[in-house]
Amino acid sequence: MLGLVRTLTVLLVAALEAVRVAPQSSGVTVRLRGVSAVSSSVAWASGAGGTILQTVDGGRTWQPRPIPKTEGADFRDVDAFSDRVAYVLSIGSGESSRIYRTVDGGEHWDLQFANTDPKVFLDAMTFADSTHGVAFSDSVDGAFVVLTTSDGRSWTRVPADRLPAALPGEGAFAASGSNIAMVGHDFIWIGTTASRVLRSLDGGRTWSVTSTPVATGTATGIFSIAFRDRDHGIVVGGNYQREQDAIDNAAITTDAGRTWTPVKGLGGFRSAVAWLPGPANTLIAVGPTGMDLSRDDGRMWTAVGTDGFDAIGVVPKGTAAYASGSGGRIARLDWGK
Repeated sequence: MLGLVRTLTVLLVAALEAVRVAPQSSGVTVRLRGVSAVSSSVAWASGAGGTILQTVDGGRTWQPRPIPKTEGADFRDVDAFSDRVAYVLSIGSGESSRIYRTVDGGEHWDLQFANTDPKVFLDAMTFADSTHGVAFSDSVDGAFVVLTTSDGRSWTRVPADRLPAALPGEGAFAASGSNIAMVGHDFIWIGTTASRVLRSLDGGRTWSVTSTPVATGTATGIFSIAFRDRDHGIVVGGNYQREQDAIDNAAITTDAGRTWTPVKGLGGFRSAVAWLPGPANTLIAVGPTGMDLSRDDGRMWTAVGTDGFDAIGVVPKGTAAYASGSGGRIARLDWGK
């Protein structure tokens, strides 16, 4: 039995090393920093200029799903659960930070969270399922800003006394919508601009914060965080002003984020990372200068292409993903057969 598992793992790894990238036509030219894959057929993307797109045919066509009167919004994050249900988050100070939801495929959108605090600047959100989610803002007056929902309709701010103090100016990079990770309803991790990880292991009731060895400074820090289970996680990032540099830009954990170990091998600044389904503990990281693949939980990396993207959404339990980036770029990634 062990020999069979090893054989299947080798075959999977060999297939993954030949990731096929198929560019698609999004029909737009704005930067698409949000992408969410539901299935091999259904995916959503979002970006500047109030752009929200959906495909239901594997990316052969992408259709606009706009929200009225949001032409100036920058939708940096989208999280979708079917061809009908999706959330989008717009960034910006004060009233520009909003969260919308559709339950009819984008025909109508309901405003779920309308920020009124002029100091709040939403960065990203993520969900454990279609109703349980977490959103994060840059800190305000030394306090972290974390929002949660348990019904998919209303968002509540976590009381400041439950959270550690934020460092001066600490927040998150609104770059790919992937600096928050959840496993189930209870385990939540958030990567910050100060290369720290804010962590809750009880559904947001209590929080702690841990430093990582990822570099920090101007334009530098954690840009993306991912967990494949409650223990194994990764953070990636770097300096977005020096995209070719790969200096202290990744770290892994095997103890639920209590401690972090630096790893090397990424080909440059990376703005998003995700685990691929399968038995090989395989990760893919993307950034403006290319893509990298790891088959050992992020310890070692191999370049798999020079196609640059800002965000990636992996199909759950599938062999495909969608990636998006500048100039309306969007592509489908396939591996396996």
